[in-house]
Amino acid sequence: MGEHNVSTKNDAYQAQAFMKSLLADVAALERMIETGRIESGVCLIGAEQEMFLIDRAMRPVPVALEVLKNANDRRLTTELGNFNLEANLLPRPLAGRGLREMEEELSELMTIASRAAQSCDAEVLLTGILPTIRQSDLTLDNLTPIPRYHELSRALNQLRGSAFNIHIKGLDELHATHDNLMFESCCCSFQVHMQVGPEDFARLYNLAQAISAPLLAVTANSPLLVGHRLWHETRVALFQHSNDERSSARQARSHPPRASFGEGWIKDSVIEIFREEIARFRVILTTQIDDNPFDALARGELPELAALRLHNGTVWR
Repeated sequence: MGEHNVSTKNDAYQAQAFMKSLLADVAALERMIETGRIESGVCLIGAEQEMFLIDRAMRPVPVALEVLKNANDRRLTTELGNFNLEANLLPRPLAGRGLREMEEELSELMTIASRAAQSCDAEVLLTGILPTIRQSDLTLDNLTPIPRYHELSRALNQLRGSAFNIHIKGLDELHATHDNLMFESCCCSFQVHMQVGPEDFARLYNLAQAISAPLLAVTANSPLLVGHRLWHETRVALFQHSNDERSSARQARSHPPRASFGEGWIKDSVIEIFREEIARFRVILTTQIDDNPFDALARGELPELAALRLHNGTVWR
């Protein structure tokens, strides 16, 4: 979903102010880690479940906002496409019945979403890529009408300076040119999040990276995209291409894409990731920041780190 509180202004002064806040947030987070202000010794898990909304012909139907209104459940929210929904499961301890409780909550939310969709003559479907989706479905008319998504589309198009190119070779070969980032809305997934203490982050992050390949191999389920038979797990390539803001010149200089597995292993701290994101990737979304994070720390409060959260939500590891 990402942070929805974004600015639609596009001026140099606001961009400069946001970058200042972004650097302050990273420094404040580093201070919080050094002084033990980040929770440790507790392992929590949460998850996001993304889904498609379809009609009786198994075609995508853009009624997400109506479905959310009918559902009236804060755990359900929007995604990029107006034919997508996202369920956010509550965090819970990774112990005892934690996984079973996660499964039960997900089943509950799927039932709620399904009932709300039926009142719109739609149904929810869990799949990595909807096999029946067509390129003609991926227009800005089907972009969820929320400022974050429109601003994200505008900013990425501006940075590219040309159309998005989707080139994936599998059993078939797909070479598509598209004028917006809606190809990203073809990707749905189940994402599990785990909270760990700062002292455990580097080791567990590297472990997660190391097991990504075998996990993808045993769970691959997205071989079809707009009528083409591609990779067993096409979402890896599709997600990288669909939001790639690099111009051809930046690609030729091997500048990394915004969707990647990162560069190398983490040595000590999560701070390494955030510094890399700031150094390598331009700010594409901004918001008005009213409070200095160090002022919040001085008051004995925890800062919101709004700038860091917003920028981190536009780099997809």
